[in-house]
Amino acid sequence: MAEATVTQLARDLVEIPSHENERRAGDYIEAWLHDHTDAAVERDPYGNVLARRGTPAGDGTDDSPTLALVGHHDVVPPDERQRDGDEYVVERRDGRLYGRGAADMKGAVAAAILAFRDVDHPGLVFASFVGEEVGGHGARAAIEDGFAPDYAVVGEGSTGYSAPGVTDVAVAHKGRRASTLVAEGVAAHASEPEQGENAIYRAADAIAALQELPVPETTVLGRDLQGSLVVTEIKGGSAWNVVPERCTVTVDERTVPGERAPLDSLTGVRWELDQDLPPMACRDERFAESVLAAAREAQDGRPDGVVKPHATDAGWLAEAGTTCVVCGPAEQGEAHTATESVSLAALDRCREIYRRTAERVLGWRS
Repeated sequence: MAEATVTQLARDLVEIPSHENERRAGDYIEAWLHDHTDAAVERDPYGNVLARRGTPAGDGTDDSPTLALVGHHDVVPPDERQRDGDEYVVERRDGRLYGRGAADMKGAVAAAILAFRDVDHPGLVFASFVGEEVGGHGARAAIEDGFAPDYAVVGEGSTGYSAPGVTDVAVAHKGRRASTLVAEGVAAHASEPEQGENAIYRAADAIAALQELPVPETTVLGRDLQGSLVVTEIKGGSAWNVVPERCTVTVDERTVPGERAPLDSLTGVRWELDQDLPPMACRDERFAESVLAAAREAQDGRPDGVVKPHATDAGWLAEAGTTCVVCGPAEQGEAHTATESVSLAALDRCREIYRRTAERVLGWRS
């Protein structure tokens, strides 16, 4: 049997639809690991695929660290041009693999699978989660069930941040907090506005106050990370001649580790939290530098420690106590697009980065 390449494995994964149901993609990953490794492979009740070599993470019987190579095999719904009936269209051309999930993030999953196979060391863990695109419910469920590696490399995109074509290492990323501000008033006929209380005016006052709130910011291993606070939608009123009794305002906040905008300080409105995807910060310089060293050895370019604007499953892992970085082949602007693709050279590079990282980190205390 021919040696499996990261390109072929990525292509096989990208061909499998997984925007509505991740089962088939999980089946493929589980079967491949059973066939090509002697690891303990588990399909948990949520659909996550987990594989471990040696002692399971967190049982305290071994003083060497545990390292997880982490991805997810769910994708966002494909564009019409990315599907042929019920199947996904995959193309290879000009040194890239095109298709839904190529960048986000089945390409990285393929690279992690091969690195996991190639490093036969106790303490190495592989995880491909479900539900990352809808709030990280697969990662959260695994964490609740005891998934707790000491370290993790999460394979979301980090290529092209410091320079085109260079795969960097993200030492931090922003989180996302979605909120709704609810303003309530008293309805009245618009010809007698003094008889009511205009909810839109109350909402407008809150928006003006929101614009004056400080934007959260922090520094992680010498890299500055700044959040943002943006009103994205306003809904209010029922007719042109009625003073509105209710108005809602949606707010998108990009959070940073340890900092949140004080939205609960706004007066005249009720603050409702809709979603809170946690940020990630790697505070362990030794680990970050080890992954960076592996990245430098695996490519001609000069990778750097960078910060990433998007939330990933690394946020949930970091919140639970795992020290994380993000390192993957996808470039900025590729994920979730109608022309999504990933560089084949970056796939090979990430496979090597993951392998070298595992060999470094797993030898620290063994």
